[in-house]
Amino acid sequence: MGYIAKRVFKEQIDDKTITLINVYFLQVFLTFWGLLLRPIDTSLFFAPSLYLLIVLLLLCLSAFVAKYLFENKKEYSIAMVASIIGNTGNLGIPINIAIFGEESIPYTTIINLVNVFVVYTIGVFFYSRGSYDTRSSLRNIFKLPILWAAIIAILLSLYRVPIHSSIMNMLMMGAYASMTMQLFLFGIYLYGTEIKTLNKKLLLWVISSKFIFLPAITFGVLSFVTLEPMIKGILFIELLMPLAVANVNLASLYECTPKVVTAFVFISSLLFLIVIFLGVYLLKFL
Repeated sequence: MGYIAKRVFKEQIDDKTITLINVYFLQVFLTFWGLLLRPIDTSLFFAPSLYLLIVLLLLCLSAFVAKYLFENKKEYSIAMVASIIGNTGNLGIPINIAIFGEESIPYTTIINLVNVFVVYTIGVFFYSRGSYDTRSSLRNIFKLPILWAAIIAILLSLYRVPIHSSIMNMLMMGAYASMTMQLFLFGIYLYGTEIKTLNKKLLLWVISSKFIFLPAITFGVLSFVTLEPMIKGILFIELLMPLAVANVNLASLYECTPKVVTAFVFISSLLFLIVIFLGVYLLKFL
């Protein structure tokens, strides 16, 4: 009986509708609220600039290699972008607090801000390319209200515009609803995914990019710059974060095999439980 009820419930859920509500409405609240929580300090932007540089270096490596490995457009798009969209906010910030203390918050906040723009520019473009041409994919970046919400929130934060507590409470409610909806959508796709049907080559590439190539590039870049050990450690840990659920949102929105992306997010999160201990050990070599 329970199995029949689960099947009926699943068939009545329109995952596309959930995606549209989340991306075009609720995530606007999440982005706005998240960026207004703490004032933005522009003096801290050197570390996030390194974060962006490292992400772009991995993107260049992927562009050079992935085109020879994946002929399918959707698989190529996933191979290009999935590993650079990490969970720098909900997971990265608390883990860095646990390792480095509350002194890490200003840096993790700004790094997460940069990651928001990576997700909704580079991420949107490549996930769109799985189903659209280049011009349409570029247009899709500017169609998303999240990007404009982020820009407005940053300007309000930089100019220290006071926001009434009732407005912040409203934004907070929308933000928590967005997080819940993200996990709900993640569960829907995970339920319908069979791990054994995944493209093993694509899975190996994404996981290798996330936990081997990206940390190696990070180590190489950080060895050439002069920064406090704590800041280097924060950068390294943030870039070690597993794939974010935002990958699922974009894959669903642009019909880029969201069930496959969901499985990759789940697998990377499981592997992260082991990788994080190795990552913390490697911090002493930075």
